[in-house]
Order: sequence, then structure tokens, then C-alpha cells
Amino acid sequence: MTLEKDTILHHRYRIIEILGQGGMGSVYSAVDENLGATVAIKENLFTTEEYSRQFRLEAVILANLRHPNLPRVYDHFVLGDQGQYLVMDFIEGEDLRQRMERMGFITEEDAVQIGASICDALSYLHSRKPPIIHRDIKPGNVKVTPEGHIFLVDFGLAKVYQSAAQATTTGARAMTPGYSPPEQYGTARTDLRTDIYSLGATLYASLCGMIPEDGLARAMDNAQLTPLRKRNSNVSRRIAAAIEKAMSIDPSDRFQTAEEFKKALLNAKSKTQQIAGSYLISPPPASGQSSDAATQVDNPRQQTGPVPAAQEDQPFVSPLKKQKEREKKRRGNFIRFLFFLILLGVLSIAFFVPGIMPEQIRGLVFPPTATLTPSATITPSPVPTSTATATLTATATKALPTATATLTLTSAVVVVETQPSGIETASITPAPTSSPTLALTPIGGGGEVAYVSNRSGSPQIYLARISGESTTQITSLPEGACQPAWSPDGQQLIFVSPCKGMDDVYRGSSLYMINADGSNLTALPTVPGGDFEPAWSPDGTTIAFTSLRTGNLEIFLLNVEDQAVTQLTKGSFSVTSRQPAWSPDGSQIAYTVKRLGVLQIWLMNSDGSAQMQIVRSGSSFNDSSPAWSPDGQLIVFTQHCATSACLPYAMKIPAADRSVQQATPLQLASFAIENIKYSPDGFWLTYEGDETGKNTDIFYSAISGANRTRLTSDPGLDFDPSWRPPLK
Repeated sequence: MTLEKDTILHHRYRIIEILGQGGMGSVYSAVDENLGATVAIKENLFTTEEYSRQFRLEAVILANLRHPNLPRVYDHFVLGDQGQYLVMDFIEGEDLRQRMERMGFITEEDAVQIGASICDALSYLHSRKPPIIHRDIKPGNVKVTPEGHIFLVDFGLAKVYQSAAQATTTGARAMTPGYSPPEQYGTARTDLRTDIYSLGATLYASLCGMIPEDGLARAMDNAQLTPLRKRNSNVSRRIAAAIEKAMSIDPSDRFQTAEEFKKALLNAKSKTQQIAGSYLISPPPASGQSSDAATQVDNPRQQTGPVPAAQEDQPFVSPLKKQKEREKKRRGNFIRFLFFLILLGVLSIAFFVPGIMPEQIRGLVFPPTATLTPSATITPSPVPTSTATATLTATATKALPTATATLTLTSAVVVVETQPSGIETASITPAPTSSPTLALTPIGGGGEVAYVSNRSGSPQIYLARISGESTTQITSLPEGACQPAWSPDGQQLIFVSPCKGMDDVYRGSSLYMINADGSNLTALPTVPGGDFEPAWSPDGTTIAFTSLRTGNLEIFLLNVEDQAVTQLTKGSFSVTSRQPAWSPDGSQIAYTVKRLGVLQIWLMNSDGSAQMQIVRSGSSFNDSSPAWSPDGQLIVFTQHCATSACLPYAMKIPAADRSVQQATPLQLASFAIENIKYSPDGFWLTYEGDETGKNTDIFYSAISGANRTRLTSDPGLDFDPSWRPPLK
């Protein structure tokens, strides 16, 4: 039962207010009537005999802790069946969660200072006899005082670690999705490296403002950790590498001690070690100081009952390692497939390169498919020898994997001779001026892709030929350029700036036009807020885009000729519209709506009428980034899990059949693809991909998923691909 204000607890502590409430109890601020000091009191409502015994044991241990980055626990008591209570220092200031809400994400400098401070606290806890494991490190349990000091707070029960051969003491177990390592969920033993994972996840979230993929989902191979630099490209590679190592699924792959993690963070910024408690960050503003307690309530999603120690008698083994045997079986299939590709390649070389194979054998293995059809009119002459000229047209056509070659002989001379025997013979001689011509059709109908890369330090737009022959930098704006979209004639691009990286929302950005060769950069009219996610209409007269100019995400139209702007959607604070995509005939716009807390794919007429949801995936999935097939028959989009961590899927749904509201996956044998776009001819796809789990690059493949090709391989992040239309 929640304690009322002014309740006197244990004849000494007067309750001031409740600071938070969770599944295991509440946290209160109170006044110690004996000392006149403000304290924080954490309540645990589980009062079984086992819990009470364990509580007294650990309260004594915690009360003896003395470290500059830990609050002091200086009283504890159990009130019959009412509850168990810990009394500790009240730490003023804000927690890291509140700081992220206020700032979006913290700086790399602050992350190193926080990481070093918490590592100092963990080194102290882990070196106790017996060692103490915190097991619930998360942004809400890292406090920053008005002076900039950093504290690790929230000490509950079941945190005393005995030995590698013994389980963690029975008691409550915190499991915070995103911050808890996989061994903390079930039958595996938690140890000192559990805290290292949680600290790494906390720093990850604080640097990008997003909770990392859940550890259990990653261990079961249902999700992959999104590289930190993909979510915030301003984070240095060394910091990102240290944090991602701390978050390794297998504990043996992590830093083995908090001191190792601390050194890696400091070395990444070339900083020297300081004495414990001397690492400081910028304090919260005076108006933003909170009255949260030094402790936070347990997460409501935590397990609320004791976990039998017998469940933790085995060391954690990653499920990924358990798959090795299955992977061995797959290798045999892969080797056979590779052999088939090599054989096919050898035969292809023999076919396409003259002289490699004798003509007799070549004719048997590859029967000719080209046809030569001469057409000539021959008129014999009564004279012994006569010459006639005729026109011969010969066409030889052979289907190549990605090109069509057409060979045309425009003229020839036919000579007819009458022999003494009376038999007429004819010979055909090509005219000297005739020459064969070879016309190649580019892959996809437009053999170039524009994309964004930060390889030069800031995001800029590049143009790459599918053949891999050349890559050209189009923009060089100091504040970066992102989200390129082509005009229908393939001559111009529209894009947004400023752009610092792969952001979800580009606040303060504006629209710009530029020629494909980088000339004639033109800024389009804008108003405060931010304009981004542009899409050019098929007739080239209108640009649809997302804007924050009304304070809410809405879709607007810009007339290219007179630059008049019209608002197309009008939602509310809880309903937003974005990511417009024109149908090939320009009559409709597919777009993304955030409604009821999830992202949905909607469709409307190009004038904003007849708005309707066309994909119903339920509340468990986020659907976004729609794109049309060139024939207007399909809409493809990206699907993410909304309530758990999973890899993004490429989905499709009929564009015209409104009776179908459940999308189906595109059958692409690809890993973590996003931002998918059709080629102009409809036979190819380009998208952002990640093969290694460390970097984002641009790929393209046939719509069946075959012939998957990596277009970029620069160490920088490459994103926002846009297939260039054929030049008109």
C-alpha cells in the first residue's frame, strides 16, 4: 500500500512525497526527524521469510559501501507484513534518462566522463568481499547532481555474487529490455560482466537517443545490434567500438573488468585517468533540476518473484554458438553452389570470348541463335559480265544478361557474273562505309544511382555508375546534404540541408535544387521548422515534402514554377504524416502516418482527398518508407517491430486492390535492408544494406533478390539511394 504524505515511518522518517512507483514498491522522499536531513526511502513489498533474511544480509553489506559515485545506505528495517525499506542519501539533480529527454542525446565527451565514473563505481562494487553486482544499470539509474557529479543509484536485492561456481543470491531480478544482457533473462549465470553489458547499453542509448536492440533477441538471432555510428555518425569509431564490445552477446567477448572498459573509453579520447569521483559533466539547468530520489523504482516489467538459484547453475552460452553445427551442414550446400557458379562462369567466358573454344566445339556447345537475313534484288544482265548494287540489311541480336546488342549492316554491293557455261553466280561485298554499332541498355533503365555518404567528413551527395566505372561528388555544402530525389527527366536533384547524418527528422533543414553535374545550386523558399523528405511528381511540376512549419509533421506540395506551397495533410499532435511517394501516373500519394503510437502506410489522392489506411499490420509493427513499382501495381515499404527488436523487413502490397490489407515480405535474401527503391524499368531494386553489422552501404539486386551487388564499400556511412531516370 502506498504511504500517505506526512506518514511517520519507523518512528523517525516523515514522508514528503512519492517519487515513483513500480511493480515491487515505491520510492519516497522523506525527512529524517532526528537529523533534519532529506533522505530517499526505497520500499520493497515482498516480505516472505526468504526475502526478509536476504534483505537484512544485503542491507548490512550495502550500508558499508563508501564511494564518491555511490549514495550511502545508512538505515534499513522491515515492518512486519508491510514491507522492507532502505534509507539512503537523497541525490538532487536529473537522471540520464531525463537528460536525454531534454537534450536528445549527450555529447561524446560527457559519455566518456559518465562511463569512467560508473566504471569506477563498478570496480569498487565488484572488488567487495563478496562482490556486488548492480544488475540494473540504465539511464534512469545514473544521476547528475547540480554540481555535475555522477552517481550510480538504485540498490535492490539479490545483488551479492558469491563465486563462479555458485549462483547469484536468490531474490528479485531486474530485466530491462534493451539494457539487460541475455544471461539475465533465464537459466544462465550472471556475473561481473553483466554490469559491463548494461553500462555499454546505457552509453549507447545516451549517445544516439535510442534504446539498443534487446540482448535476448540478439542472442536468439532474431535481431542484430544497429551500429552506433549508423544512428549517430558523429560518434568516433573508437568510442563506438568500445561500447559495442562491451555489449557483446557472449560474456567472454566483452571487457572482462570495469577497469578495462574504463581504459578503452579514456584511450579513445586520449584522456588520462583521474581519481574516483573527479569526473564531472555539465550540470543540469537550474530550472530542470528534479527532485527524483537517489534510487529509482524497479521497472514495472521486472520479474517480481524470487528466481530459484538452481536455474543459474550453468554458464551462459550464446545461442549463436549453438548454431555452429547447423552452419557446418549449410557449408556443404554453399560449396556446391559455388562450384556451380564457377562452372557457369567458365562456360560463359568460353562463349563470350572468341578464340577460347574451337569453333567446331563452340558450335556444338552453343548453337548459334543469331540470324542473318539478307535481302537483295538481283537482275541478270544479258552481257557477259554485269554488276548490280543492292542494299543488304542484316541484324544479329543476342540476349545478354544486362544489355542488348544490335549489329546492323546498312549496305552491300552484289556482283552477278554470267559464266561461259551460262550459270550465274553472285557475290556480296559490304560497302566500305558500313560499320557495326553496339547499343547497350543500362541496368535498371538508368545506369546511375545518387546516394549520400559521409566519407568526406560531412554527408554529401554522390553519383555512381552501376557499372562501377566512376563515382562523382555532386554537392560540397559545409552543413551537409541528404535525401536526394531526381526530377523525372534525370537532369536535376532536389535535396535537403543542413544534414549531419542519418537523422529521422531534419529540424531546421531546407530544400535545394541542383543540376546533376553540380551546377546551378538553388535554395527553395522555406519557413522555420524544417522541410525534408522531398519527392518529385512524375510530370515534374510539383514537389511533395514533409515539413515541421506548423509544429507537426505534415505533407506539403511545392509548385516548381511559381514556388507556391500548399498544405496537403492536417493531423493533430498525436497523428503525423510524412514520407510522401508519388504513384507513377501522379494521381495518388502513398505516405506514412503515425497513429495510435505506430507507423502505418496510407494512401490519398494527389489533392489530399480520400485519405485511407491501406496496410494493417497491427500494433506490433511499424510500417514506413513507401515506394511504388514503376508499373503502379505494387507499393513496397520497410517494416520494423514496434514492441521488440528485430531486423527490418521489405514488404509489398497491391497498389490498387483495396481488399488486400495484409502485406507480404519481398523474397530477398538480404540482411537488414531499408529505404528500398525500384529502378526505372522495374526489374531492379536499390537499398541501404549492412552485411557486416558494422557499416551501411548501398546495394542493388534484381527484384527476385538475385545478382545482389554491393555498389559502395567506403568505410563511411552510405545511405539515401535514388535511382536516376533515363535521360530525356
